[in-house]
Amino acid sequence: MSSLLALEDTFLAGLNNVERRKYVQKLKIVKHLYVKGAKTTADICGRFQISAPTSTAMLNELIAEGLVEKQGRGKSIGGRKPELYGLRDKSLFVLSIHMEKYKARLAIFDNNNSPVTGVQTFPIEVTQDLQAVDQVHEQATRLIEASGIDPEKLIGVGINMPGLVASKEGNNHTYLRVPGAAESLQLLLERKFGKSVYIQNDVKSATLAEYRFGLAHGRRDVLVLSMDWGVGLGMILDGKLRSGASGFAGEFGHIPLVEDGRLCHCGKRGCLETVASGSALVRNAQEGIRAGENTQLQALSETEIDQLEVEQVIRAAHDGDQFAINILAEVGLNLGKGIAILIQLFNPELIILGGEIAQAKPFVVPAIQQAITIYCMKQLRENTRIVVSELGRDAMILGSVATVMENVFETHLDSV
Repeated sequence: MSSLLALEDTFLAGLNNVERRKYVQKLKIVKHLYVKGAKTTADICGRFQISAPTSTAMLNELIAEGLVEKQGRGKSIGGRKPELYGLRDKSLFVLSIHMEKYKARLAIFDNNNSPVTGVQTFPIEVTQDLQAVDQVHEQATRLIEASGIDPEKLIGVGINMPGLVASKEGNNHTYLRVPGAAESLQLLLERKFGKSVYIQNDVKSATLAEYRFGLAHGRRDVLVLSMDWGVGLGMILDGKLRSGASGFAGEFGHIPLVEDGRLCHCGKRGCLETVASGSALVRNAQEGIRAGENTQLQALSETEIDQLEVEQVIRAAHDGDQFAINILAEVGLNLGKGIAILIQLFNPELIILGGEIAQAKPFVVPAIQQAITIYCMKQLRENTRIVVSELGRDAMILGSVATVMENVFETHLDSV
C-alpha cells in the first residue's frame, strides 16, 4: 500500500515535523479530489493556501505513489488550458456491505465509485446475536479473493444495517449486540477484517448516497424516506447529514400516530410503521387473502401466503389487481399523513422516496400527495417536491462507499 495510507506506528514515528505536515497536506488533497473530482493545480493552491511549486511537488509525489494521475485539461480564460489531476482508477478499494433483515448485499468499489465486482446477494438473518457477522465475513473474504484486487489496497469496509446504530460509538443497539462492554461491534468487525470498518444505519447510508451521487446533490434541506419492511428517515439540514446526539435521529417509523393501534415490534402501540410500511402492506394483504378478497393473490398456497413479499403485492398492482392497488394506496395515505408532519417540522425543499415500496410509485405517490394536501399547511407544502430516488436499490450500498471514503481520511488525519 502507498505510504500515504500507512498508519503503522513505526511509519508515523519516523516522520519529522516537516514530513508530518506534508503527509497531512497530501491526505487532504486526496480527500478533496475524491469529494470534488479532478482539479487543477490552481484549484488546489486556492483550496489549501499553498504555493504552486508546493502543490505541483505534492501532486507529482502522489502520481509516483500511484494514487493520482493527469486527467486531461481544464477550462482556460486565456492561454494554455491547465492540467487536471484526479484520483487514478483502481488505486484504492472499498468493500461495501448492505445488511438487510433477511439478506446481505456485497460489492467492491474503487476510489472513483466504480464497481469492481457485481453486487452479490446471499441470505442471512440479522438478529440480536452475532451469528450473521461470521456469515458476512466468510462471504466477504470469498468476494475479495475472487475479485483479484491487491488486499493491501483495500482501505476500509463500510457496513450499513437496520436498527439503532450509534456510528461514533460503533454499536448497534437493536441488532448484532456485542455481549459485555469489552469491545464495540465496530472493533470486533475491524479485528475480523483486519481493516478499518465504519458502520452506519441503513437509511442514513442511503441519505449520504443521495447527497453525494443522487437527487440531493448540491441541495441543503432534504429528507430521504426509506420504505421497506420498516420506515426510516434520513435528514440533510443546512447541507449536513444529521444524526442527533446519540446517532439515532430519524426513527420516523416509531412515532405513535394511531390511537390504540397495533403493537409495534419496538414495544409501543400505533406506530406509523404498523400502518405505513412493507410489513403493514404484507399483513393487510395476508388478512385480505384469507378473508376471501377478490385478488390474483388468492392463487397462492398457504405456505406462499405466509412467506408473502412486498414485491409480489406491487407486481399484482401493476397487473391491475384492484385489491393490491387499494392496500398500496392505504399505505400511501398513512405515509402522507406522517410526511405532512415532517414538512411542517423541517420545511424541506425536497423529499426523496426510496426502498421497495417506492417502486409502487403510481399507486403510492398520489395517495401521499393527497394526504399532504389534507394535513399540511399550503405555504409549506407548495415549496416541497416529492420525488422517487433514481439510485434505487444501489443507494444504500453506495452510501457505505461514501462513508468509508469520507471517514478513512479523517481517521488517518486524527492519528498524525
